Amino acid sequence: MLVIGAVVFVIAVGGWLIYAFSRPAWYTFFPVDLGIYRDGGLIVRHVSPPYNGQPLYDWHATDNPDSLQFTYTPFAAVFFAGISFISWAVLPRLSELANLAFLLIATWFTMDALGYRDRRVKIGGMLAGAAAGLLIEPVFRTIFLGQINLLLLALIIWDLRQPDDRWWKGFGTGLAAGIKLIPIIFVPYLLLTRRFKAAVMTVAGFAFSIGLGFVVISHDSRRYWLDGLFYQDNRTGFAGWTGNQSLRGLVTRLAGSLHAATIPWAVAVLVAAVIGLLAAAMLDRAGHPMLGILTAALVGLLDSPISWDHHWVWVVPGMMTAAHYAVRAWQRSGAVTWNVIGCAATGIALLLIFASWPGKLWSTPMGGAGAFTYGLIWAGNYSKVSTYIAIGDKPWFKEYHWSGLQNLSGNAYILTGIALLILLAVIALRSRREVRTAPASPESSPASAARPA
Repeated sequence: MLVIGAVVFVIAVGGWLIYAFSRPAWYTFFPVDLGIYRDGGLIVRHVSPPYNGQPLYDWHATDNPDSLQFTYTPFAAVFFAGISFISWAVLPRLSELANLAFLLIATWFTMDALGYRDRRVKIGGMLAGAAAGLLIEPVFRTIFLGQINLLLLALIIWDLRQPDDRWWKGFGTGLAAGIKLIPIIFVPYLLLTRRFKAAVMTVAGFAFSIGLGFVVISHDSRRYWLDGLFYQDNRTGFAGWTGNQSLRGLVTRLAGSLHAATIPWAVAVLVAAVIGLLAAAMLDRAGHPMLGILTAALVGLLDSPISWDHHWVWVVPGMMTAAHYAVRAWQRSGAVTWNVIGCAATGIALLLIFASWPGKLWSTPMGGAGAFTYGLIWAGNYSKVSTYIAIGDKPWFKEYHWSGLQNLSGNAYILTGIALLILLAVIALRSRREVRTAPASPESSPASAARPA
């Protein structure tokens, strides 16, 4: 396993480097989000520019009021103040190396969460998982933009897979939620799995992040938390744009306006939350803790008003978990069974659907240098639209006029997420019945994470 993992990782990194150095720099790296992070940190430190006396949430990257602005929490701005001490001549390339390191850390913790203890096997799985991760569009976009999704992914997996007797378990997840709000979904998950101390610590970590923000930048914290900036998702971008791969994005594009989508979206969010969190709890109790964590994370991605394409880095541990169960099913049966085929097909499907396709297969520039994108979801966005209907809040948006395959490709991540949620719910029900009927033995104990789903 170690040799295989090392070989595929070297091939993946080598292919990435060859592609990067054979094209203009902005094909593979345009750290606009990293620049926003740094500017937010400089504002916290009152460094001018970009401070110039402006409150954090009134600042824009350019004089254009529609330009990018800082949309993260006050705690995130305090966190980014630390990285703002690093020179911009160094910071962008350092972020690339850091994201690669966070990808490796996340895959290492995934191997640990799946129950592997042999160091050679863990290293091999870590490298193979990271190699697969480098091939998918969410990871590509995270590195491309200088995003922090891989850092949060590694932090959450490490935190939630700590033994239950660790009193601080959950605090790291709370801090992650203090940077990007989506991880707060793990609080009800921890409550349903009866990890009450961890749920309390998650809330404590989140509260700590809010409190620190009030201590350091009290005025901006009041505006963000007390004046309601935190739920104004339109500040981060238009919810109907292709890049938003959440249920709200899907329903908005199908409905033709934000207003028309409100009630259907609320119903879809409630259904996904109930089904997904119950399934996550059942999977955890049946001895599949990593599946439980992934299911809860999937609920967060689907239910969040905004889940940009690069938020879907959770596909990396998802692919690794599918491969894990395929191997376990094959080892137990000694043959290629339907369980083996199903698990392997799931992992391969995730890799293909979320793949970062090289070259200019169907991408076109969107608003300037560095804005080239690659991936299945962008095929629908740049296909020709033959009919425009003057309805909705933004009738000129192509997404409102998709049809057929455009809807399938442009909503690929969400549709895949919905299909995964249904599949995980079925697995959860089957696993629950198996646990109830299994004889009392170590093999049937809910503590065993190696049993195939």
